[in-house]
Amino acid sequence: MPACHFRLPLLLACLLATAPAWAIKVQKLEIVGLRDEAMEANVRSALSLSDELDRDLRARRLGHLLRVAEDETRRALEPFGYYSPTISVERSDRPAPVADAQTDAAAGDADDGDGSDGDADSDRADAPNARGNRDRVLTVIIRIDPGQPVRVRGLELGVAGPGGDDRHVGDALAAFEPRIGAVLDHRLYETGKSRIATALAAHGYFDAALASHRVEVTRAQQAADIDLRWSSGARHMLGEARFTQTPKAIIDPRLLGKLVPWSPGQPYDQAELERLRKSLVMLDYFALVDVQAAPAQATGLQVPVEVQLTPAKRSIYSLGASYGTLSGAGISAGVERRYLNARGHKALAQVDWAEKRKTATLQYRIPAFAWLDGWYTASLQAADEQTDYVNSRRLELVGSRSGQYNDRLNLVASLHVLRERWAYASLTRPTPDFRYASFVYPSLRAEYIDVDERMAPRRGGGGTLTLRGGKGGADGRATFTQLHASVQWFHGLDPSSRLLARGELGHTFTADVLELPPSLRYYAGGDRSVRGYGWHEIGPRIATSGGDYFTGAPNVVTASLEYERYFRGPWGAAVFVDTGSAFEGRDADLHTGVGIGLRWRSPVGPVRVDIARGLDSPDSPITLHLNIGADL
Repeated sequence: MPACHFRLPLLLACLLATAPAWAIKVQKLEIVGLRDEAMEANVRSALSLSDELDRDLRARRLGHLLRVAEDETRRALEPFGYYSPTISVERSDRPAPVADAQTDAAAGDADDGDGSDGDADSDRADAPNARGNRDRVLTVIIRIDPGQPVRVRGLELGVAGPGGDDRHVGDALAAFEPRIGAVLDHRLYETGKSRIATALAAHGYFDAALASHRVEVTRAQQAADIDLRWSSGARHMLGEARFTQTPKAIIDPRLLGKLVPWSPGQPYDQAELERLRKSLVMLDYFALVDVQAAPAQATGLQVPVEVQLTPAKRSIYSLGASYGTLSGAGISAGVERRYLNARGHKALAQVDWAEKRKTATLQYRIPAFAWLDGWYTASLQAADEQTDYVNSRRLELVGSRSGQYNDRLNLVASLHVLRERWAYASLTRPTPDFRYASFVYPSLRAEYIDVDERMAPRRGGGGTLTLRGGKGGADGRATFTQLHASVQWFHGLDPSSRLLARGELGHTFTADVLELPPSLRYYAGGDRSVRGYGWHEIGPRIATSGGDYFTGAPNVVTASLEYERYFRGPWGAAVFVDTGSAFEGRDADLHTGVGIGLRWRSPVGPVRVDIARGLDSPDSPITLHLNIGADL
């Protein structure tokens, strides 16, 4: 027979092998019997069948996937402590719907004419007919009875060597799970094992090695024995810190060396490296700060620390627009130099220019490398306010020293020199009757923050406490002492909602508060005070030709409670109630406002738009409040 006669049947066989009549789809995979979502998710990820859903499969390929499904399921349950489950794999066949009768007829004609009926019959165990194969969809059901879990029967756990006496390593050993009697959960086992290894490395036991790490499971007894032991080796010491600034050095390394919180030869502690990293980040000189120990380069037991620094852009420019009901439309512009010289000095200039209120600020900062992380700061600010009811100008010079006492507490000591001139418009005095005051006074301020996340906290709180006082006034004999405290508290109710509470309390000890310039008095009302009222409009007032002017008071008290909930994406809403007052004497005369708000998690921080109304007057207007930035 000619060769071409043999090639034709072979060609037909190949074509039939790839014909769509052999296609089967698994449309759905059901797992029945597991109540733990993590277990079910692990089973699904372990099944090869999961990767083939809604794909055209051959009968042979489907058979293989169903055969291996039981073993894959069994292995996926073992990390959760279930070693003897009962598993059955079932499938439910149903024909796919046909689009219309004409399509169905055409499909039938194609089957009758392609000569493949005999081949289709060979797979009837998996498909009733050849056309059904092409249109078949399956639901695979895996029924699981996990049975009794394996529990820990014996536990050998410890660290030999000096590391066994380390307190932090001991804490990691004490926190290890699973303990005797608990289910053998391999996730907890690996987490506990990693925690101990991390504690050893974090305290300088770089030569630590596992002496034994075995988990023996006896299926017949549903029991497991854990043997997990380390040899710690000697504890290493901290060596010198080596600073590398790329592409070029901008700060004198000798100055940066003053931030290093350890002395060479001190026992190694990873927390010291983290302290150095945070101090370098707070300087704001560098875009990238990487602090790493180099145990491979240790001399004896002293480990050098490599600090890689990438400088940030030298200058920061800002430009913005604003509008206030009292200040009018305005613009702001500023420039900050992150570093002026190799000694790390900084400078800032800022101008806020509105129709009726203007300020200009100059600031110079020198890093305080010694004692505590912080800054020596000198600032000069000039302010001018010209409205229908007040004419005020102020010049203030401030020198301060800040220090980061610990991760949560920042302290600031400052000295203020203030010169202020002010007058209220009056129908009886068309020419302003100016008053003058000069004060020199010190100030102490403590800022405490302990939250899970600074930009949008869900747990924790913060607060400030300020004490200031001095002598001055028009004749130099006026005195004052002020104590002011504020607190904020955050509590997450669920992943999408939280409660926010805040309070404020301030008191001034003075003979006559009107002898103090307006900038040293307390006020209430506005965005971050009592919403539903205008800026500084709650408290004692003076009637002027431009309307009532709120003069400020010696005392202030405010409180707020807010419920905030986010929906899909970055958008959310809030409801709130605020109350408070600035007042004289003991009568607080609290004013209360309520409202609703829109929330947006923007790329630059939370944006809050609130609509509120005061409840103390039937004709109170609706007020609009806008805040951008972190809650703290």
